[in-house]
Amino acid sequence: GREPGRGLWAIPGGRVAAGETLRAAAEREILEETGIRIEAGELAWHFEYLQRDEHQALQYHYVVLDFFARYLGGEAKAADDADAVAWVELSRLDEMALHPATAEALQALFAERISRS
Repeated sequence: GREPGRGLWAIPGGRVAAGETLRAAAEREILEETGIRIEAGELAWHFEYLQRDEHQALQYHYVVLDFFARYLGGEAKAADDADAVAWVELSRLDEMALHPATAEALQALFAERISRS
């Protein structure tokens, strides 16, 4: 629901509060944005995202850490800065307008998972 990814599907996330652990921040952000309670596990993916304007001036600089998580409960609903929430089957991901970094992360994670099977 906000820039830089407005209108694109992405994995929920946000800022880490001072003194908050990374896993606690992930759990809080998922709850705030989706109403879902999770238990954050191991680090699944990380990337750095820099977005520049047409003059190459830096607009956004994010360091993103995605965690594997266990669903604990709650009903998915858009909240905080999310415009919408959806559970999406892997077979439907190509129908979604994904943020480029989200698409890269999901492709890498599921290619790795499939190759382990």
